[in-house]
Amino acid sequence: MDWTFTEDVEEFAATVGDFLASRPVENTIELVVTETVRRRGPAAFGDSAPLFGWWRQGDGPVESTFLRTPPYPGLLTSAACEESVRPLAESLAAVGHPLPGINAAEGAALAFAAAWKQLTGADAEIRLRSRLYQLGQLRPPSPAPAGAARVAVMADTELLAAWLDAFSREALGNERPAPGAIADLVSHGDLTWWENDGVPVSLAGVHRPAGGTVRVTRRRSTVGSATAPRSPPL
Repeated sequence: MDWTFTEDVEEFAATVGDFLASRPVENTIELVVTETVRRRGPAAFGDSAPLFGWWRQGDGPVESTFLRTPPYPGLLTSAACEESVRPLAESLAAVGHPLPGINAAEGAALAFAAAWKQLTGADAEIRLRSRLYQLGQLRPPSPAPAGAARVAVMADTELLAAWLDAFSREALGNERPAPGAIADLVSHGDLTWWENDGVPVSLAGVHRPAGGTVRVTRRRSTVGSATAPRSPPL
């Protein structure tokens, strides 16, 4: 009952694809990250190569997955098998893998943090709680807000970088998006401004379909500022 790790995204996709696809809504981040690395290469999120892993009992099916795209924290499957959490901490600690944090369901995150503290002496805290919402029937707001939508273009790159950098630092404690990330999003029309009198006041983005799901994310500027506010804990 060991973890298997690889830097080969194709090996990871071939091994855990069916497991992730069996619960595509819960595993949407893993699916999107995997497809992004496959499309843009190992430097899609940063200079260091991503690390992928899976856990199974003997020759049984995959029951948990892990991935890390430096400089971001590790990501453990939301429905991870309980028995896999401590072995993950042990495996990463044994090889001295640097880990700034873990994203997981709260119970698994707390269990991992406790094991990590015992093994490495490093403290861990829950910095961000998030929820995944599924869009059902779309009901436009009434009355509609002032302004209009505009798809972002390459001329917006500097402002987009400022917004995304501020969001990453304030909400997630991470560095700005990897070089090429904004160009990739803009080239596919994935980012949309909401402007009021020609001034951007909100930014929405969509992730390309993965596993039959599409995620929508949103950043909003503070009054008189081009930075995104800290996301409240949910």
